Amino acid sequence: MRIVTLNVNGIRSAARKGLFPWLARQRADVICLQEIRAHHEHLSDPQFQIKGFEAHYYPAVRPGYAGTAVYTRLAPTKVVRGIGMPEFDNEGRYLELQWKDLSIISLYLPSGSSGPERQASKFRFLEAFLPHLRKLHKSGRRHVLCGDWNIAHRQIDLKNWRSNQKNSGFLPEERAWLDHLFDEVGFIDAFRTLKPKSEEYTWWSNRGNAWANNVGWRIDYQILSPGLESSPHAARIYRDKRFSDHAPLLMDYKF
Repeated sequence: MRIVTLNVNGIRSAARKGLFPWLARQRADVICLQEIRAHHEHLSDPQFQIKGFEAHYYPAVRPGYAGTAVYTRLAPTKVVRGIGMPEFDNEGRYLELQWKDLSIISLYLPSGSSGPERQASKFRFLEAFLPHLRKLHKSGRRHVLCGDWNIAHRQIDLKNWRSNQKNSGFLPEERAWLDHLFDEVGFIDAFRTLKPKSEEYTWWSNRGNAWANNVGWRIDYQILSPGLESSPHAARIYRDKRFSDHAPLLMDYKF
C-alpha cells in the first residue's frame, strides 16, 4: 500500500502548480491532504478529482482556512470527521477513513507561530489529542496518522535547531509531547524506521531562500499505531517540483 501526504497550503494554489496530474501518476492507494482552504462548492470542480479515486473532505467552517481531505481507491466502510472538540473540529483538522481493522487519518495540527494565542490553542489541542490517541491504540485497530503535525521532533529534524529552541514547532514542551507519544504510548514515526539518520525536511519558510538552501523542518509525518514497526517498506520526500511550502511524503507499506 502506498500512502502520500502533503500540506497543500491551499488546494486551489497547489492545483495551479500541477499537483493533481502529479498525484495521478504516483500509483498511490490513499492520498492525505491538509490545509485545503476550500469548501465543498469549490471542491466539486473536476480539477480537484483524480481518476479512480473517491474523495472525502472536511473543510473548516471559516472560509479559506485549514481543512483536510483524503482520496482513496477503495471506498471506506466508515468516515469519521473530528475528535469531538468544536474548537478544532470547526477547523477541519481530523479526517479518518476506516476499512475493516485499518484506519488512515489526514491530520492538521494547529500552528502556534503567529503568536501566544495560537500557541495556547496548539497546547489545548495536544492536551485533548493525547487521550484520543490512547483511545485509538486501545481500539485494536491499525492506524496511520498522516499529515502536518507542526512539530520537529529532534535536532536532526530541522536545519537551524539551535536558533529555534524558543520558537513554536521546536519548543521543549512540544518535543516532549512527541517523546511521550513515541516512547510511552508506543506510536511509531514511520519515516524514521527506514531512515533513522536522514537529514531530510518537508517544510521550508518562504523567507531567506530557505527552499534553495534546504534550510527546512521535518514536520510532516506518517505515524503508525503500536505494533506496526515492520510495516514501512519505502519512504521518499519529493522535491523535484514544488506544489506548496511543504513537500509530499510518500511511503509504501506491507500490511
